[in-house]
Amino acid sequence: MNTKKLLLGDEAFALGAIEAGLSGAYAYPGTPSTEILEFVQSNPIARERGIHSHWSSNEKTAMEEALGMSYCGKRAIVSMKHVGLNVAADPFVNAAMTGANGGLLVVAADDPSMHSSQNEQDSRFYANFAIMPVLEPSNQQEAYDMAAYGFELSEKLRIPVLVRFVTRLSHSRSTVVTKEEPAAENALRYPENPRQWVLMPGNSKVRYRQLLKDRVEMEALAAASPFNSLVEGSDRRLGVIASGIGYNYVQETFGGKCPFSLLKISQYPVPRDLVKTLAESCEAIFVVEEGQPMIEDSLRGLLDCGPKIYGKRDSILPTDGELTPDTVAAAFVRLAPDSGAKLPDTPAAASNVVARPPALCQGCGHRDVYGALNAALAEFESPKVFGDIGCYTLGFLSPFNALDTTVDMGASITMAKGAADAGQHPAVAIIGDSTFTHSGMTGLLDAVNEDSPITVIISDNLTTGMTGGQDSQGTGKIEDICLGLGVKPERLHTIDAHPRKAGELKALFESELAFKGLSVIVARRECIQTARRHAKK
Repeated sequence: MNTKKLLLGDEAFALGAIEAGLSGAYAYPGTPSTEILEFVQSNPIARERGIHSHWSSNEKTAMEEALGMSYCGKRAIVSMKHVGLNVAADPFVNAAMTGANGGLLVVAADDPSMHSSQNEQDSRFYANFAIMPVLEPSNQQEAYDMAAYGFELSEKLRIPVLVRFVTRLSHSRSTVVTKEEPAAENALRYPENPRQWVLMPGNSKVRYRQLLKDRVEMEALAAASPFNSLVEGSDRRLGVIASGIGYNYVQETFGGKCPFSLLKISQYPVPRDLVKTLAESCEAIFVVEEGQPMIEDSLRGLLDCGPKIYGKRDSILPTDGELTPDTVAAAFVRLAPDSGAKLPDTPAAASNVVARPPALCQGCGHRDVYGALNAALAEFESPKVFGDIGCYTLGFLSPFNALDTTVDMGASITMAKGAADAGQHPAVAIIGDSTFTHSGMTGLLDAVNEDSPITVIISDNLTTGMTGGQDSQGTGKIEDICLGLGVKPERLHTIDAHPRKAGELKALFESELAFKGLSVIVARRECIQTARRHAKK
């Protein structure tokens, strides 16, 4: 007997993977993907089975670890936010060349509207570039179902499969019908042709030709996929192509009774035959897709000489930010006012609500670091502080206004070094403990090798605070790592980031800013949120 559960999209996928015989889950925390691994870690079945579920140092290592488990025939998932796929791009793209053995699903959770991200990049382009299938659930039930289906697809094609989530799917709840009995895990087994996993040119050339041939089968499987469907409508003025969560918004606009022919795409490559069938039966095509206009551009091509295509390129839908039921309904009203599309009743925004931008928690050690740093830098005419990704990025905002750059994970140290190479003084890098072990260590090694005149502040709150307090890989090891990379012991300092140490913190910053070489300051104080949880326990 099946059971019903109320689950986030992230949780639905994680449960689906567990019940489909998952053996390993790998990830680096990043909104909106974090809850996938957290669910695996807390799930009773996963605990009973001993399913591996530990936070990795970064997305690249997570991808490689999952690939190693797949090599041994076991089913694995690796999850990350969209910009994390940039970090994992090297093994991700090459995994299409090695192929998979046990089913391997790579979850990239995109963040349209940049709720907590640097950009709005669309992960589907990565899969197209790598020649890899994509699954894009339109609701929580599909997120659950696609885990088992994705493992089977991966093992059938012998290739990893990208699963694309978006914020609204990851972080909204819906009822999901689940299986009664979880499937058994795969037995240990090894690739039929292990030589293809050695990406030397002789092997890679053979594998690449096979990958190009396999793309034909990928398209055939997409055309026959249970997650893709073409339903004919009575109104021939428009044919609608809707992917992922955009399909839900179309259905909501018409109460589940779209008058136009509707092609739902949730498995890629784009099924060309279904698109052609739709195009032959309508006067124009309207593409509804979350993120960048990938499907739309593939239809338009360079010459754009087929049927009229509406979408984001002509601003029928907004070109940035998230899709919403309102924007989709408004587009239908504009294209076909008599189609029955109705704008939702949206309450007017309250006029007496003041915007509340995010801020560092009261009692956060990052506050004391910025206060002392600003005071120490006040005597300089043009100091530059290179920031990084984490809670402390909020130091850019008032009242601290302390950061000049924030680009990507680990960029603070390397950008400070580059600025110092250009003659900038002082050049300060501020980075958190989790970000330091994610991708700051290699930059610090560059600075060590040239004794770059920069001051590196590692603001250590003993956790990955921005995403909810997950374990930090560097806890208890930061100083040893710095010394192992070659930082001179006399230039490595550790201090408590606490208001009572404000004077000492300022004096330490002043002394190291005056030093014409590399110095590292570890300013440590436990995250106030995790400290409260620990105290409560």
